Amino acid sequence: MVKFSTTIQKFGAQGEKTGWTYVPISAEIANRLKAGCRQSFRVRGKLDTLEIEAMALIPMGDGKFILPLKADIRKKLGKKKGDTLQLNLSEDKKPYQICAELIDCLQDEPGALDHFNKLSGSHKRYFSKWIESAKTTPTRVKRITMAVNALARGWGFPEMIRAGSNEQ
Repeated sequence: MVKFSTTIQKFGAQGEKTGWTYVPISAEIANRLKAGCRQSFRVRGKLDTLEIEAMALIPMGDGKFILPLKADIRKKLGKKKGDTLQLNLSEDKKPYQICAELIDCLQDEPGALDHFNKLSGSHKRYFSKWIESAKTTPTRVKRITMAVNALARGWGFPEMIRAGSNEQ
């Protein structure tokens, strides 16, 4: 575990990262977490007293990384830009688990399951994380249904989202 404190920051105009709230991770600390790594990797540990796992560090160049802090995390921490945060991190080597409910439903649609299995790991995770981010059971059920139907049509995540936005 690597223990350190840092200040929460927020990007101004920074391309795709505009408006993101994050904590900077120095090259020295990133190297202690995962030696020589220059690409995104996941960490686990604590932000103050909040337990975290599978949070991605994003490379920023020169060996530096950022740890994005989504609104729900900031709310749980009760922190905002400019506040100090105590971090206690290590690399999270546990592989990501695809949503079990999605896999169960795909078992009933062999064509959808075949298409899902041909997708890259990152594309499988798009579906899974989108389903898992649902705040209510009806929304979760709706998202699973949409995913299975899209996969049965041979669609990926972007095609499903575009088709869903065209229906509204």
